[in-house]
Amino acid sequence: MEDKIRVLLTEEEVDRRINEIAEKISADYKGQSIHLICILKGGVFFTCELAKRLTVPVSIDFMSVSSYGSGTESSGVVRIVKDLDEPLDGKNVLIVEDIIDSGRTLSYLLELLNKRNPASIRLCTLLDKPERRVKKQVQVDYTCFAIPDEFVVGYGLDYDQKYRNLPYIGVVEV
Repeated sequence: MEDKIRVLLTEEEVDRRINEIAEKISADYKGQSIHLICILKGGVFFTCELAKRLTVPVSIDFMSVSSYGSGTESSGVVRIVKDLDEPLDGKNVLIVEDIIDSGRTLSYLLELLNKRNPASIRLCTLLDKPERRVKKQVQVDYTCFAIPDEFVVGYGLDYDQKYRNLPYIGVVEV
């Protein structure tokens, strides 16, 4: 039996907002280059779409982290599954996430990556659930959409590895 998916954000809304965020980032980094760090797996769709729209020089690296055990609730312990391939010394780093909720993983990552001497480090997310933020010090510099506390899929976000390829953001309804 297939899950019922309710559309929260249409493909057109997502596309329009990524364009707006890319314009803002390009303006903020005018005359500089940006080193995007895509947080796998979910962030890859958003990172690719964002990178295509940026008008400043871009390099990309990938990182995979896990704070989930076998359940659906964060364990609070962050484990690096795949580390970066390139050093960050002197680079303008932009961490690109699909969704931010508690901020635990990003709090850990920001602390870790700041020790690698980037020129700057900022945070960009497709979706933000600010009411779920436990780590208040995690400040998001670029947010496409603040959303309610619902379980969302599409545009890289999955439910049991399904629905990542949906071109919109949807809510799985039971």
